[in-house]
Amino acid sequence: MRAFSSYDRTMTAIQMTEGKILPQILKFTFPLMLGNILQQTYSLIDAAIVGKMLGVNALAAVGASVSIVFLILGFCQGCCCGFAIPVAQKLGARDMPAVRRTIWAGLRISLYLSVVICIVTSLFCDKILAMMKTPQEIFDDAYSYLLITFISIPFTFFYNLFSYLLRALGDSRTPFYFLLLATVINIVLDIFFMGALGTGVGGAAVATLIAQAVSALFCYVYMKRHYPEANPFPDEKRFSWHLTGTLLWIGIPIGLQFSITAIGSIVLQTANNVLGPVYVAAYAAAARIKMFFFSPLESLGMALATFAGQNFGAVRKDRISAGTRISTLLVMVYSVTAFIIIYFCAAPIAQLFVSADEVEVIACTAKFLIITTAFFPLLGLLCVLRYSIQGCGFTALAMLAGVFEMVARTIVGIFGVPEWGYTAVCFGDPMAWIAANIFLVPAYMYVCSRLAKLKGPALHVE
Repeated sequence: MRAFSSYDRTMTAIQMTEGKILPQILKFTFPLMLGNILQQTYSLIDAAIVGKMLGVNALAAVGASVSIVFLILGFCQGCCCGFAIPVAQKLGARDMPAVRRTIWAGLRISLYLSVVICIVTSLFCDKILAMMKTPQEIFDDAYSYLLITFISIPFTFFYNLFSYLLRALGDSRTPFYFLLLATVINIVLDIFFMGALGTGVGGAAVATLIAQAVSALFCYVYMKRHYPEANPFPDEKRFSWHLTGTLLWIGIPIGLQFSITAIGSIVLQTANNVLGPVYVAAYAAAARIKMFFFSPLESLGMALATFAGQNFGAVRKDRISAGTRISTLLVMVYSVTAFIIIYFCAAPIAQLFVSADEVEVIACTAKFLIITTAFFPLLGLLCVLRYSIQGCGFTALAMLAGVFEMVARTIVGIFGVPEWGYTAVCFGDPMAWIAANIFLVPAYMYVCSRLAKLKGPALHVE
């Protein structure tokens, strides 16, 4: 291992292994929350532009594949999150050569993985939509949107990877700035492609592709210039089977966690697609609004993953437990606030997506949102426990929680929707969150018992 050098002493990463916990978590969470809210705001605007400019069927075409997009892109995002966890742990242990080797190995794996996923999904795009029983009247638009989304996977993969790496180094602000840039580019191109050029829903996907590519490039250049931790020495670039295996062992389970969760969503959405374009459009709008209000919970969880990862590397078990308790209180306060807002504002928010005379779509959207946000305290607890477990490196346990979510949504989709229709669709997510927490609570207790026996860094990177 390379000796500690002056190059290592120029590190600019932010350490979260000392100091007051609440201010650190809030300071790190805030840019993440702004970034996630911004991303979901774009998603809302994107859907609103499609719905207002092109109509309910176009909105349904975009929404028809939302679960499969979550399946594929969620896997990519989960892998990126996993590749960054050892970076945070080694930063907490102040092993800078290992930090640099880990970053470089993550970049190499991501290149190969993203290209393979892009090719395979693009080849089977039409079969995927047919499998999901996409209505014929929206099939062509759904295909063009989904195909372009699949083609953009390498750009999306690297943007997420660079963002997670920066966060692992303690920088949650810079990814927000580049996300802001991507959002502006995306919205401008949306209006240009769909409005000026009349490209249809495919234009929305092209706009996202371009915005993600620009953001990924800017993130890479920034990280190379401002973080010496991201610039390995020549001998640190050598291929290591051990390091590659370590990253895949951590990253793949998190990616599968997202994908396994999405399988249940696909079953649920497939059942919803059979109900017709009105319910598909309502689901598309409601899913985006739900994700907007979910963003603060997700952001706090992501911050907690980095916090737990660094303190795991520094063997600060007391700080991990305290951070989890504080985060649980924060998510509960937010969950109650979100429900109150949705309860009174769901219908007016739904009217952002469709014209006021689409009464049935608006009513179905509001119904989904009110039922779902009533269970946000369970979702908040899920985020805290899952990300704490991930940050400590127990990614297989987090993946198993995804299995519980998948099973719950699948049961609702197969047995609930045929019996109770759209009402069952509205309860799909809450049932999944209940099932996941039934597993995560004892899983977190198990992790705590393992941490109590930890006397030194458990992750070795060669």
